[in-house]
Amino acid sequence: MEYVAIVTTLALMQAFYFAVKVGQQRVAHDIKAPAISGHPEFERAFRVHQNTLEQLIIVVPSLWIFASYWRPEIAAGLGVVFIIGRQVYRGAYMGDPGKRTAGFGIGALATGTLLVGSLVGAIMNLL
Repeated sequence: MEYVAIVTTLALMQAFYFAVKVGQQRVAHDIKAPAISGHPEFERAFRVHQNTLEQLIIVVPSLWIFASYWRPEIAAGLGVVFIIGRQVYRGAYMGDPGKRTAGFGIGALATGTLLVGSLVGAIMNLL
């Protein structure tokens, strides 16, 4: 389960990094808290961070549940795919939000696999 712990920590570190980038944009464009709108670069950084937090609520528990029923190495690998997807998503979204689809798709594939695998593992364990 060490790999799962490492990947979970990396995903949380990525979310923290995205939060720092929001703060940097807030300062760069003089957007005072609690405002969540202003310069487009700030708004994009803010949305990337919020979207990532929304995804983590699903990914982190399903990562651990999946790992408990299947091989932790596979769960960790799917977690890495999610992290890569989020990084691709951020890069695209910051440049042109309309091009975020590939990054979202990569992350969604990993998330969906973790979710379905968690459910199937739990059901199979009941039988």
